[in-house]
Amino acid sequence: MRPLTRADILNPDDYERRRPELRAANIARKRLRRVHVGPFATFYFECRETMRMQIQEMLRIERGGEEQIAGELEAYNPLIPRGSELVATMMLEIDDAAHRAAVLARLGGIETTIALTVAGGRIPGVPTDPEEERTTPEGKTSSIHFLRFAFDAPAIAAFRAPGAQVALGVGHPNYTHTALVPEPVREALAKDFD
Repeated sequence: MRPLTRADILNPDDYERRRPELRAANIARKRLRRVHVGPFATFYFECRETMRMQIQEMLRIERGGEEQIAGELEAYNPLIPRGSELVATMMLEIDDAAHRAAVLARLGGIETTIALTVAGGRIPGVPTDPEEERTTPEGKTSSIHFLRFAFDAPAIAAFRAPGAQVALGVGHPNYTHTALVPEPVREALAKDFD
């Protein structure tokens, strides 16, 4: 998928006018790009269109105008898959603030324990920005992680096979859960490969 450019971003008035239809389409799209793993880890697999909507919403909320656009493109273009990978935002979704703090304090390094499994092969998730620390020195992790899953040609072929069993797992000692990727989600994600 090619990166977003300034030409892909609607001006604020056009976006506001089209926002209801664009949001409805994005909600439907994201439903087919979401996988829940365990009680509170949700993976949102990103694509060009989900990132375009993210940028449009950031511009709408922050109202930074033309000056803000370049920064948003720089921030979100790395989350667009590049043809032989999947990219996901993992959110550890815990509503209660005190419970969330306690859980996150026990999940340091969780971002290094995530993998997709397809046809017996394991595709590890790696942070999209290896320089960015998402776990503090005290062992508390962030509630949001950005992960890239790099596939080779055989893994892509296996993932694309209709009915392929794909699992997404978290192997942290304090959060060990696996979920099968539903077939409609697998079908949608398979389109991210060139």
